[in-house]
Amino acid sequence: MPSVDRPLIDPPLIDPPMVDAVLMDLDGTLIDTEQYWITAEYALVAEHGGTWTDEHAHAIIGNALLRSADYMRAHGGVDLPSPQIVARLNDSVVSALGQAVPWRPGARELLASARAAGVPCALVTMSYTRMAQAVVDQLPVGTFAAVVTGDRVSHGKPHPEPYLSAAAALGVDPARCVAVEDSPTGIASAEAAGCPVLAVPNQVALQPGPGRVVRPDLVGLDLDRLTQLMTPVLGRASSRTPAA
Repeated sequence: MPSVDRPLIDPPLIDPPMVDAVLMDLDGTLIDTEQYWITAEYALVAEHGGTWTDEHAHAIIGNALLRSADYMRAHGGVDLPSPQIVARLNDSVVSALGQAVPWRPGARELLASARAAGVPCALVTMSYTRMAQAVVDQLPVGTFAAVVTGDRVSHGKPHPEPYLSAAAALGVDPARCVAVEDSPTGIASAEAAGCPVLAVPNQVALQPGPGRVVRPDLVGLDLDRLTQLMTPVLGRASSRTPAA
């Protein structure tokens, strides 16, 4: 006699999977580089005789890099053009990654589980291509079917363009994706695109919301468990219209 908690027919045989793609942020989500960025910010501000605080650093987590650079000019006294600030920060973080890639627990395993199940994954980051590629090169070939970076979009997070671009590149409905994010800015971008969000806090506390599930980490989370966890939010997301 079948168990009462197991359907007679496995749902994937009669319905498509609820999760059509996993869209993962990079800094603070796939890799724990937020401290690399913060260290680079402090050093650059100090070089220009300015003052920087953790409050300032946390205020720009997840932002488009040019927007963060503008903030550093205004609040940290960095007297350089914003593109040059971005280049300096990127150089520092890429150099640190050359020493060690600080993977966040469970992130690579979740991506591997999705790929094994035939569910495509995209990297959606405001870091520039050079840095993103340095990380992608450390993963098995084919881990990401698409990569969206901050230097390849017209509007960075919190605008919905990065997540809309990732879903379009994969040929999937944003409402049937799960975006994995660690910052309010990234969550705002994903939710504006119509994506349900798995929020995994790192440097900044994250609050629950109708379009998201908050979990302390990704440890032990394979695709089946992710689907179970996100099913109520996926249902809500599918009824929303993405922002333009």
